[in-house]
Amino acid sequence: MDAPDLLALFVRPLEETGLQYMVTGGVASVIYGDPRFTRDVDIVLEMDGGAIPRLVSIFDPDAFYLPPLEALRREVSRTRHGHFNVIHKGTGLRADVYLLDKTEVQQWGFRCRRRLSLGATAISVASPEYVIVQKLLYYRDSGSDRHLRDIAMMLRISGDRIETSEVAQWASRLGLDAQWVAARAFDPT
Repeated sequence: MDAPDLLALFVRPLEETGLQYMVTGGVASVIYGDPRFTRDVDIVLEMDGGAIPRLVSIFDPDAFYLPPLEALRREVSRTRHGHFNVIHKGTGLRADVYLLDKTEVQQWGFRCRRRLSLGATAISVASPEYVIVQKLLYYRDSGSDRHLRDIAMMLRISGDRIETSEVAQWASRLGLDAQWVAARAFDPT
């Protein structure tokens, strides 16, 4: 591997295990929008305690940091907000792994994920509608215009493939109407 590749480091191993996942966050917004540099990949992963050994087996401990087994078990047992990181020691690149929970929005996102071919690799990626809704939540919580820029670029580049009415419905359900208006009005140039 010449240049560090987030998908090769973190997603390809998940593909090989058969664990169910979806790429979301910045990498997904790059896939649907404007390329930008990111040092991490956000992954929503469906797993229970029985899958921990499979997960641990795919990341060589000499090359990757994974939390201790007790921490993984604790995170997997959470009903909401289970999360851990996998870090590539040689590059510092990171996978932020969010465990699939029972919230309506995350269940919807997981059901609507897509299989996309990126070069020789097929991966599961969150739908652009889910990515936008998540970015609206992040914008509400952080106030960072980076999320508005990502949404605006997704709408500019992939707008004809995005069901904006579905985004609007979720924005209304989650109290994100003002953020949705701001995202649509944002000028990324």
